[in-house]
Amino acid sequence: MSKVHWRLNLTAPLVQNCFMPVKIDRGLFKYDFVDHHAILGVPVDADVKDIRKRYLKIARFLHPDSSVAASATEKQQKSELLSKLVNPAYETLSQEKKRAEYIIVLSQMGKRLVQESASVEISSDLGKQLAGASNIEQIYKTGIAKIAPTQYDSLPQVREVIALLSELNLVYLMRTASKSFAPQSPLAQLKNQSIPTKPDTQTPSKEDSVAAPYISRAQELMAKNELGQAKVELQYALKLEPNNSRCHSLIGIVYLKQNLTTTAKVHFDRALQLDPTDQTALEGKRRITKITGENPGTTNQTAKSNTNVKQSDKSGGSGLFGGLFGGRKK
Repeated sequence: MSKVHWRLNLTAPLVQNCFMPVKIDRGLFKYDFVDHHAILGVPVDADVKDIRKRYLKIARFLHPDSSVAASATEKQQKSELLSKLVNPAYETLSQEKKRAEYIIVLSQMGKRLVQESASVEISSDLGKQLAGASNIEQIYKTGIAKIAPTQYDSLPQVREVIALLSELNLVYLMRTASKSFAPQSPLAQLKNQSIPTKPDTQTPSKEDSVAAPYISRAQELMAKNELGQAKVELQYALKLEPNNSRCHSLIGIVYLKQNLTTTAKVHFDRALQLDPTDQTALEGKRRITKITGENPGTTNQTAKSNTNVKQSDKSGGSGLFGGLFGGRKK
């Protein structure tokens, strides 16, 4: 089968006028895409703080004055890597608007690569291990953490190291964008039943405006059952606003649909601590109770909220949760 040959138009503004001092033909670079995360040696879900910390470390190392003993040629190579590769990567990932656009392109690439997975080539042992691993997050993050510290130590090896990191990014994007089409058990079917994700009728706080774009994208992805990418959006939103109850309730739904009921319950509980009237979190906890058979209420507030939800069900299934489990038989 022939290799994959395609180009996303969305990448054009991001790679235009970006001179590459080294030619890389593996990982995401193979698809005419500049992998800024691989250049900086950070995971694709790294936050701005970690990106800045990593950039400053690389910049200090590559600065021509950092090594007095270096030859003029080595200093020139370091200067080019810094100005034409590392600095543009940091500029893209540190500015909110550019970063948001870039993340969208990454998501699109991941989904496209999944469709063409039969012809995607993985050459590194670590990439192949990640492709078949069950603990994707651990292997991916551990792999990058081990490779990144010496990424620019050997100038002749810079291209190969960035290529390896980009290959890990490619595999990770494919794994998190893929969906399982295996037959579902009755338990999984119950967990996958629709939970309302429409915004609650509450007055938005100032903090909500910061996370709103990410929440909106996550809801669109959840509607398409693209849970991996929805989780990425919500995780980033929570890094921006850790006390956003809406983020916690929505990511709780994602974890519930992924059969991670314990983690889902943690986020539902946190959402209710922040907003005891969060209907999505209330319904999520009620769903977990129905699945696990656990006692739903640990506090008077939770018990009262659950009672209100049950009364809503008895009223004929109208309102926010109307039709969730189907109407009563006539």
